[in-house]
Amino acid sequence: MQFTAEIIAGYLGGAVEGDKEAAVSSVAKIEEAGAGDLVFLSNPKYEEHIYRTGATIAIVNRDFKAQHPLPEGLTLVRVDNAYKAFASLLDLYVANKPKKTGISPLAFVHPSATVGTDVYIGEYAVVGEGATVGDGTEIWPQVYVGDRVRVGAGAKLYPGVKVYEECVIGDRVTVHGGTVIGGDGFGFAPTEDGSFQKIPQIGNVVIEEDVEIGSNCSIDRATMGSTRIRRGAKLDNLIQVAHNVVIGESTVMAAQVGIAGSTKVGSHVMMGGQVGVVGHITIADGVKIGSQSGIPNNIPTPGVTVFGSPAYPGLEGHRIQASVKQLPELRKQVAELAKQLRALQEQLAAK
Repeated sequence: MQFTAEIIAGYLGGAVEGDKEAAVSSVAKIEEAGAGDLVFLSNPKYEEHIYRTGATIAIVNRDFKAQHPLPEGLTLVRVDNAYKAFASLLDLYVANKPKKTGISPLAFVHPSATVGTDVYIGEYAVVGEGATVGDGTEIWPQVYVGDRVRVGAGAKLYPGVKVYEECVIGDRVTVHGGTVIGGDGFGFAPTEDGSFQKIPQIGNVVIEEDVEIGSNCSIDRATMGSTRIRRGAKLDNLIQVAHNVVIGESTVMAAQVGIAGSTKVGSHVMMGGQVGVVGHITIADGVKIGSQSGIPNNIPTPGVTVFGSPAYPGLEGHRIQASVKQLPELRKQVAELAKQLRALQEQLAAK
């Protein structure tokens, strides 16, 4: 499917600079694009590429001023926010891709399961006893939807996703390949003989509407009650969410975050990659946590920024990190001062 610069500008509320009939059929990175490709420029670090791009149309901010001649034939679409506009176009591009529908004869759907209209269930997928699948949902090959699981409308479960019994997946939730939802929480009680007795995990996982979960994540079921990911949260790949954790609305987490059991994470929290959070604490709304930070205690102040391991607030964290970099030199200075002190002590003792 092709889109002209005029159609793109109209959809984005932008202005065409160049050939309004210039047409594109695909999107590409600005440094790799060729004829027929659409690109965008929002980060100044990539500006050098626009002067030699092979793209047909480039989306730029309205205040973009070319410092060098642009490639011949390149049409610009000027918008208020090039990054946001390009994301909107990608949504349109995805929406126009052919959508899979129908139930494969190689899939298994239990006779007691309820399946809505316009549903896709791919090869070797399983929908268990008493499960419910909402209208327009896509269940890709090799997905397991366990007994009495409820999957809402418009959800997408990509290949290899496993949803254990009695979990709840909300409307328009996207779960990428290899993720396991509802596996047992890590509950073991030490015994007198030094071994560990497993504590049955009888709760479930509830994922609310418009959540997206990346590939190879583990969302553990609650010991009792529910592990809950609230509306609009976005989780990257390789994330561990332990039993009885609650993640607030529109919270985002980068790859390899690990959250221990029963911790409550507020709304609109941002966690960088490899953040580790201990169990049974509370993190306030709007907190920002830097990559590789360790969170050992409650963060009660909304909107604060912390980083480090253990994590410290804002400027204090910066000062500590700056001090760590100076430790080798400080060590030399301390050693030299100790040497001078010994010499003075020897001089005083000789008198």
